[in-house]
Amino acid sequence: MIAVLAILIFTVYLTFFFPMDTKKEKVEEKSPKYTAQMKKLWQIAQTSMKERKPFRAEKALLTILKFDEKNAAAYNRLGILYAKGQKYDEAVECFEIAQSLDNNPASIHNAGLIYLETGAYEKAAMAFEQAIALEGDVPARYIALAKAEEKLGRTKKAVEALENAYELDPKATTLRQILAIYEAAGDAEAATATAARVEAQIIKDNEAKAKRATARKRKLIATAKAKPKVVRKTTAKPAAKPTKASKPVPRIIKQHVGRKRV
Repeated sequence: MIAVLAILIFTVYLTFFFPMDTKKEKVEEKSPKYTAQMKKLWQIAQTSMKERKPFRAEKALLTILKFDEKNAAAYNRLGILYAKGQKYDEAVECFEIAQSLDNNPASIHNAGLIYLETGAYEKAAMAFEQAIALEGDVPARYIALAKAEEKLGRTKKAVEALENAYELDPKATTLRQILAIYEAAGDAEAATATAARVEAQIIKDNEAKAKRATARKRKLIATAKAKPKVVRKTTAKPAAKPTKASKPVPRIIKQHVGRKRV
């Protein structure tokens, strides 16, 4: 009876526990290799995109997604690749999948850019607003929203978006975009006021640029002064020892030179 019970326990162990242990060991053995392979694929994808080799980059990214189908970063990068190749449908699909996996404002913003490029301005505006709701401190999101709103004929909202971008990062280029909207709308008063703001901003930018240049110059001078002067030590050559005058050979030695020994 005890022998039967022992066999039964051993059988249960083999059935339920032993496979689990083996599987665990296999996963642990595969993990470093898997990580190294994924890292290599990412390097190939990034290098290929920099070198403008889209097919090689696409192959690497698709291979990553084959092993990790929930990799939002890979979908986002693949969407950028398709967008550069003007494959807008595929790009939007990738960005939407990336956004569903990871509520990343960058993916939503990228999808909005594709909508803007393809003329889906309402979808573009919605995407940019959604991205701003998640990350509202990026001026580029407001500038993109302004473009969509302007295309939809909503000039007031476009100006509001650009003013938000200017508040985050005061630039003359942003004010010029506002000026262009007022001029297109025929609002002479607002255009004049905005033109004055542009000039004032240019003066500020030039002053800030001059201050930065002066600060850099002062820093370089201070660094140069702080560096200790290297004094080269000249090692004096030791004085040549006076050569001893050759002593005259004694006469007795002269007598023995050449004498044969007996």
